[in-house]
Amino acid sequence: MVADPPPSTSSWRGEASLRFALSPSAPLTLHQGGATSPLKIQRAFSRADGRCELPLLHTAGGLVGGDQLAIDTRLEAGSRALVTSVAAQKVYGSIGRSRLAPEGQWARQLLAFRLEDGADLEWLPQELVLYAGALYEQDSRVELAAGASWLGAEVVRLGRSADGESLGAGRWRSSLAIRREGCWSVVDRLELGGGSLDHAHGLGGAPVFGSLVWAAPAPVSEELLLRCRDDRQGLVGEMACGRLDQGLVARYRGPSTQAARYWFTRLWARIRAERGLAPPQLPRVWPFQESPFG
Repeated sequence: MVADPPPSTSSWRGEASLRFALSPSAPLTLHQGGATSPLKIQRAFSRADGRCELPLLHTAGGLVGGDQLAIDTRLEAGSRALVTSVAAQKVYGSIGRSRLAPEGQWARQLLAFRLEDGADLEWLPQELVLYAGALYEQDSRVELAAGASWLGAEVVRLGRSADGESLGAGRWRSSLAIRREGCWSVVDRLELGGGSLDHAHGLGGAPVFGSLVWAAPAPVSEELLLRCRDDRQGLVGEMACGRLDQGLVARYRGPSTQAARYWFTRLWARIRAERGLAPPQLPRVWPFQESPFG
């Protein structure tokens, strides 16, 4: 069992700026950018289809109350990228840990994405783990041009349930806003904590929640939706999937981050197939020891 860190007297203000563009000499996406501590840009990989795979590392070992991270990602026309994280992100408890702020402090992450015509981004970080008494808020804003595709997923474990720990008085918030050519496409705001952790219309006592959203460049087929639902077979937990005007949304609640990740990875493969793209390869930094595609 890993102990919580001592209360911090200072907070991180980390930023990362990521830029992707097509190479002028080859069908290859190149990247440039920079980051401030505790964020660090790791070595990028070029996949066979020219997509740039870029891992981000949080070097501080986790977030504490008051920490703020901002990641700004922009893709030029026709570029393709996959951005992921090197490891699961931890958010430590802050409620009752400081005499100056006994009510706790929020750790926050702001994500901004702008995709030009025909750009394609897959935002697939590893899971988020909230310790007891943690307060975490994420605000994601996506601006899409015509023909752009944005796929984003998040999996969160609320409390270290393997150690018999719940989220307690902690809370998790997530806001996702997607606009295409200036018109609203998706507005999704969620909060889990208190009674919603056990209520039937919340988590129903399950410790893991997951959400996947695909803002597609065109309406998707009913057949894709049916195949995505079939991909739930053999996985524990409750899973639901529905269509957007352009794209789809999938939700998971259950006992297993692995099951959530496996389902979302299968959906990722379905989406690639729907678009006539190369099948996905698992990012090199992911810890899977067996294939989730089966």
